[in-house]
Amino acid sequence: MRVLITGGSGFVGQRLCRRLKEAGHQLLVVSREPDAVRDRLPEGSDIRRSVLDFVDTPPDAIVNLAGEPIAAKRWSEDQKERLIDSRVNVTGDLVMLCEQLKASEGRMPKVMVSASAMGYYGDQGDREVTEETPPHDEFAHRLCKRWEEVAGEAADFGVRVALLRIGLVLDVGGGSLAKMLPPFKMGLGGRFGNGTQFMPWIHREDLVRAILFLLERDDLEGPFNGSAPHPVTNAEFSRTLAGQLGRPALMPVPAIALEVAFGEMSRLLLTGADMRPARLQEAGFEFRFPTLDKALADILG
Repeated sequence: MRVLITGGSGFVGQRLCRRLKEAGHQLLVVSREPDAVRDRLPEGSDIRRSVLDFVDTPPDAIVNLAGEPIAAKRWSEDQKERLIDSRVNVTGDLVMLCEQLKASEGRMPKVMVSASAMGYYGDQGDREVTEETPPHDEFAHRLCKRWEEVAGEAADFGVRVALLRIGLVLDVGGGSLAKMLPPFKMGLGGRFGNGTQFMPWIHREDLVRAILFLLERDDLEGPFNGSAPHPVTNAEFSRTLAGQLGRPALMPVPAIALEVAFGEMSRLLLTGADMRPARLQEAGFEFRFPTLDKALADILG
């Protein structure tokens, strides 16, 4: 297939592109700086600056991973707009591409797998969360809801749309562990606040496999929770990570310190959801790394 990927040069996108190339697919990658990202992508990738630049090379499938990192800066009103725009604008361009291809009666994408995030559910306390759980209304939910709504518009043009609500992505070289490892390696890690908030997580390899699974299964559409079947609390995560590194985890970060440092964005660190991949497992997807112990042993081993 010809697969169009936004966010293809990112932490998840690079691994996805490698797997797609190994499977014999042709890569169409959107990047604002094609020359700067070329060495991160498989040889032969067709890299262009805009989604709409591919109207003359219609994709068979789309994977939408674009979006500014949500935890990179404090959430000022301007930053909130940037977070929304970076997701909604690119997703809207993908829908526009589908619309243009439909109007010209050209080759149409069969499927779009579009990223969303665990923030869709907002703070859920300790209740078990599946794709059917009503969300808690807060900024992270509204961001993901808008993102998903725009992606869903592709269905109006006959495209099967799967929405993947992704947890914390774990692997070497980036993602959530990149910021956690230095203090934990020095024995300075610890829980955030009281540590009871849940942290849905997923090994990067399982996330890429889930994306490929959703691309290939013609019967799967709608929302899917992209996280391992055994989420843990923040305190459990801290103990497990410290244990894998052979270090103590005796330096908790008080909630008030996070609130002062990060403002509203601290909710990402102090709240969570016991998110379960119910629909992926019902469809027969099998995780290679279902538990945090197994995932961290693979990543850090």
